[in-house]
Amino acid sequence: MIRRLFLLSFLLTCFACGASAAEQARPNIVFIFADDWGWGDLGSHGHPYLKTPHLDQLARDGTDFRQFTVASGVCSPSRAAIMTGQYPARFNIHGHFATVESHVQRGMPDWLDPKAVMLPRLLQQAGYATAHFGKWHLTNIMVPDAPLPAAYGYDAYGAFNLPGPQMPVHDDVKHSIAFIEKAHAAGKPFFLNLWVHEPHTPHYPKPEYLEKFAHLPDEAQRIYAAVLAHADARIGELLATLDRLGLRQNTLVVFSSDNGPENTGAASRRMTEDESTGPGFGSFASVGSTGGHRARKRSLLQGGIGVPFIARWPGKIPAGKTDAVTPITAVDLLPTFSAIAGAKLPPNYAPDGVDQTAALLGTPAPLRTKPIFWQWTTAAKAGDNWPALAVRVGDLKLLVGRDPNQIELFRFPADVFEKSNLSQQQSADVTRLRALLADWTATLPAQADPACFSATRKK
Repeated sequence: MIRRLFLLSFLLTCFACGASAAEQARPNIVFIFADDWGWGDLGSHGHPYLKTPHLDQLARDGTDFRQFTVASGVCSPSRAAIMTGQYPARFNIHGHFATVESHVQRGMPDWLDPKAVMLPRLLQQAGYATAHFGKWHLTNIMVPDAPLPAAYGYDAYGAFNLPGPQMPVHDDVKHSIAFIEKAHAAGKPFFLNLWVHEPHTPHYPKPEYLEKFAHLPDEAQRIYAAVLAHADARIGELLATLDRLGLRQNTLVVFSSDNGPENTGAASRRMTEDESTGPGFGSFASVGSTGGHRARKRSLLQGGIGVPFIARWPGKIPAGKTDAVTPITAVDLLPTFSAIAGAKLPPNYAPDGVDQTAALLGTPAPLRTKPIFWQWTTAAKAGDNWPALAVRVGDLKLLVGRDPNQIELFRFPADVFEKSNLSQQQSADVTRLRALLADWTATLPAQADPACFSATRKK
């Protein structure tokens, strides 16, 4: 009997240790999402005066994917795509969340549907500790009855651009570190969304960082460089925490941005006010760089949707590599992170994205055949914001404006700066891709879901 009890105890101990080891074998995932951080706003991308040493080191330790695109040229739809793995047009989210009145005018809901399949909830159900710190903007502070991040699958959060108390913008990493320490002490894998404010307006430069760029001749350059350097330093604190806790090897870290850089405003607009974050310097200091890509924020051209995407996972993702060929997009992240974490997708769920694990790990993969779609309902008649729809299939990207004569076709990655319009020479490709756009738009809902309407609409 004693021998049997000893054997049972031994087996139970082995099972517990094995389960703990299996839990730890699943990688932690840290997703750092900046706001208006241009493709060219990195030292590693050749910027002449911005200093981003920690992100540059992240690129040296991992792979820099230079064909990554987000799902929109503005914030809220771009973030909805990350969360759901589906195009934001499927939720009628085609602009940033603001006032209820503006949502009514634009045919939008007042928040992202929390009942939809969500990346954090999938990982939470798979045993991950989940947290969100930083910008939210899947609703707005001006929608008082909107769901809070906990409804989307987060165990912990601190945020701004949401109803209720607003977390100070620079407390994001402080809370993130505390969450990592707690999850590590509990022996749980964790998923962390760190959605930093920078370099969105208002700009909040710290004096110590302004001093570092006192040599720059222009005040706007000094402010912009200071806020990016401060963001880079906070990200460095987070990465140092992973090292201190021995979590570096088993943590996937991804850095990206929600859209391209903001357009520079008139010099006379010195200050600006944000209800969520307070007063600060306005868009006169928004001097971000697209790295030569065409257009900026609010455009479906590459300067608006082509953003940094750096991934590090030591021993898994190749170090010091640049991938300028693989087309990865925002809706791919849910199926990719889920596959890496061992989280099962619901049987009735059809992601718009594809699992890009092989691409992250540096495995050569066949050219992507699943189309990538974009929609921009507030397309302008002129200027760089004219594309209303876009599709990429293989190495071709077609852009179509409200005016049927506004058509441009480009080949990637040969023409990443979108200079050579091939629409006249390749009319058959234009016809084929326009048919794909027509088929896709026919699947989109005619109106937003009333379940995501604020009660204040009745007023």
